[in-house]
Amino acid sequence: MGSEEILMQTADEVAVCFECELYHSRKNAVAGEGPADAEIVFIGEGPGFHENEQGRPFVGAAGKFLEELLASIGLERSDVFITNIVKCRPPGNRDPLPEEISTCTNLYLERQIQAINPKVIVTLGRYSMELFLPKSKISSVHGQAFVVKGRVVVPMYHPAAALHQGSLRPVIERDFARIPELMSKPTEASDYRNEEVESDQDPKQLSLF
Repeated sequence: MGSEEILMQTADEVAVCFECELYHSRKNAVAGEGPADAEIVFIGEGPGFHENEQGRPFVGAAGKFLEELLASIGLERSDVFITNIVKCRPPGNRDPLPEEISTCTNLYLERQIQAINPKVIVTLGRYSMELFLPKSKISSVHGQAFVVKGRVVVPMYHPAAALHQGSLRPVIERDFARIPELMSKPTEASDYRNEEVESDQDPKQLSLF
C-alpha cells in the first residue's frame, strides 16, 4: 500500500473512530491534510471550533497566521502536511488528556508519519512537542533542531499563542525563518519503523543554528 493510500485509509478510520471519549464532541474529525510526500509535517494540538465544523486543520485565526508564516519562507499549505496529535475536538477546547493523546497517536499519527516519511517534523505547541521531547520546556527548546528516533524535530510555539500573547509573534517568525536552512542541510532521518532508539534516550541536538 502506497503512502497516499495509507493516509486515505487513516482518514477513513479517523472519521468513524470511537476509541476515546472525544468522539462525543466530534462533528467532523480532522485527520490532517497535505501531500503524501511532504518534506515537512506540522503537528498541532487538536481541532478547535472551526476545524470541527469544516473537518480541516488550522482553518481559524491560528491557521491564517500559520499560512502567513509559511508564505514568509516561500511555502503554501499545499506544500506541507498539517495535522494534530488528536483528531477530534476536545469539548470546550480543553487540553487533550494523556490517554486521548496516547490512543490517537498510536492509532493514527504514527502511521501518518511513517507513510509520509518527512525530512522535518515541526511541533506546534507544548503537547505535540512532548511526544518527542517529553522532558523539555518549550521556552527553552523552541526553534532548535533535534534528532529524535532518527527524525529531525523542531519544536515551536503554537501559532495561537502569538494571538493571545503578542510578544511571541516575532519569536515564532524568527523560528520559522530557520526552516529553509534546516531543509537544505543533510539530516540523519531514517525510517521511523526501523529506528531502534529507546524512547527515554535524550534527544541529540543538531548544531544547525
